[in-house]
Amino acid sequence: MRSIFFFVLTLACFATSAQNQTKDFLEKDSLIIVAKNPKKGFYYEYILFVPKKTPLHKKSVLLVEPNNTGKVSDDIELHKKYAIDLASVSSVGNNVSTELRIPLLVPIFPRPESDSLMYTHALDRDVMLQKSPELKRLDLQLLHMIDDAKRILIAMDIAVESKIFMNGFSASATFTNRFSFVHPDKIKALAIGGFNGELMLPNKEINGVKLDYPIGTNDFRKLFGKNFDLAAYKTIPQLIYMGKLDDNDAVQYDDAYSEKERAIINDNIGKQVQPRYLACQKIYLENGITPIFKTFENVGHWTTADVNLEVITFFYKQMQEK
Repeated sequence: MRSIFFFVLTLACFATSAQNQTKDFLEKDSLIIVAKNPKKGFYYEYILFVPKKTPLHKKSVLLVEPNNTGKVSDDIELHKKYAIDLASVSSVGNNVSTELRIPLLVPIFPRPESDSLMYTHALDRDVMLQKSPELKRLDLQLLHMIDDAKRILIAMDIAVESKIFMNGFSASATFTNRFSFVHPDKIKALAIGGFNGELMLPNKEINGVKLDYPIGTNDFRKLFGKNFDLAAYKTIPQLIYMGKLDDNDAVQYDDAYSEKERAIINDNIGKQVQPRYLACQKIYLENGITPIFKTFENVGHWTTADVNLEVITFFYKQMQEK
């Protein structure tokens, strides 16, 4: 098992301790739990993973991977445990962070059992309609976490670019895909996989059927107070991949999509994962969105060493871009 320097961080103590911790950060992987700070716009803790030998005094890129517990629970400690594992052990994002020596941020967002149709970890419509302070606009809360993490990293002499890398698999891929539509100007590059073959579309309608969030952009201004910026979205380098054997289909479940949303997808985009994935590719290309689309043979709803290498290589190339 890797040696990881672990501590819980409150912003009050950090200003005086950061310089003293720099040497530890250079010697081993470090995992920081940053306390929630409603005054700064985020109601949940987040994790900042800094791999050993992260360069100091050199511009880097912050990688963000949304948490994905894979189950509902009202116990935030359960979601925290899974998020810690994601940040430090078991994720494509951790592999990217470790190999490229760039910091990784993972939010600790809940996925409540008491409101099981609200799929927070996929940033579904129910989440975007939330009015309670704790759950309102998790996308904006994540942006506040990112700003906060940048300040912490600067105090460690780790400077990061203004734009972020984003990565996700399964529900966190769906979160990343939807987040990128709302905030394309914040993202330097993204990689997603295992997302049920269903991508958010840049269209307001299909076959005469209106496509509201999270399927399309018809009610974008109503929800977000701005129009979808297709021009900005097209500039994001993207790696979008699926396993050829992946038939994991969240579309058919009520927590991921409403009955109306499910009918629209099944009737107009595809009832099965792989044909749906091809249909989404076609729509993206028709709109001038040109990700790297990749299909991995003999791979289902999981990742492999080849998948990890593909994602690492993709982000490495993006780091070379000015």
